Amino acid sequence: MTDHQQRTEPPMTASGSPSGGQTKSAGAKKAPVRGKPSRPTGKPKNPKAARPKKSLKLRRLRKSAPIVPPQAISGQALMLVVAIMSFLACLTVGFVSIVNDAANDWTSELVREVTVQIRPVDGVNMLQEIDRTLALVREFPGIGDARALSDEETKELLQPWLGAGLVLEDLPIPRLVLVQISDPELLNLAEMKAQIEQDIRAASVDDHRVWNRQLSAMANTAVFVGFGILVLVLFSMVLSVIFATQAAMSGNKDVVEVLHFVGAEVSFIASEFQRHFLLLGLKGGVIGGAIASISFLLIGFFGGSDEISVGGNQVQALFGSVNVSAVGYLGIIAVVGLVAVLTALTSRLAVHRHLANMG
Repeated sequence: MTDHQQRTEPPMTASGSPSGGQTKSAGAKKAPVRGKPSRPTGKPKNPKAARPKKSLKLRRLRKSAPIVPPQAISGQALMLVVAIMSFLACLTVGFVSIVNDAANDWTSELVREVTVQIRPVDGVNMLQEIDRTLALVREFPGIGDARALSDEETKELLQPWLGAGLVLEDLPIPRLVLVQISDPELLNLAEMKAQIEQDIRAASVDDHRVWNRQLSAMANTAVFVGFGILVLVLFSMVLSVIFATQAAMSGNKDVVEVLHFVGAEVSFIASEFQRHFLLLGLKGGVIGGAIASISFLLIGFFGGSDEISVGGNQVQALFGSVNVSAVGYLGIIAVVGLVAVLTALTSRLAVHRHLANMG
């Protein structure tokens, strides 16, 4: 045997078969072990296919999750405070609207009405003086109607002070003539007043200018006081939001510091707080405004009923029907929006100041 044959032939075993199993037939495969699933070997062609796909819902939740955890902010207590402040502010706006509307109604009625008072004089027939006054008044342009109060109407006017069962002939009671003005611009009130006082003895004309000035002053005072109360309520709410924002920054100190030091912009951090407090202020404002609107509706409903107390009659005589006009409800809606905007802006400014102090 040559050296080449010794190098190429494999060593033989005792059974005469070559060692190492290299000459086994292809059909003699090793049987798989039962009970154990076969495992794929090697790396998959597409690594991304082996990873479980994330659900779209989970991705959306993670994408919209806020940086500042909402549960770390005591929002319920602040929302209650904002709701109370909004309720008080909306009540103020509603009552100012009621007073202003009542004053405007009084002013418009007084401008279109003049009262002629005829005092009793010895030797003068009161009924003739009343007829002369009516005839003289109706000659002026711009007069719509003129009439004298009847005896029953005069007794009703004097009953709260002199009681029932009055006999007008036994008392020196002046008589009143009501003059309705159809066109105030067409009527020369000064000329009519001078003519009546010249031709009718013991007659005086009251154009209600004094009452008009007093009502205007009262309405302006009510608006000024209401505006002051509104400013105080909103200022108190702003202070509450500042304290709540500082508490939120302290509660999320670690998160804010990490965002700040890794390079997050101040506007981004502030926008997270601003969005939270904007929604919170909007919810509180809507709750307060809704309660105030329901309160005005209930007051108007029960105030318009037939069974009204003495105090209710006085209020109704002073302000008329206690109903908020459309302008008043628009004011309430404006207050709700103002509360939400103030809450968001206050929180944003507080965050900017806090981050500026962090350096």
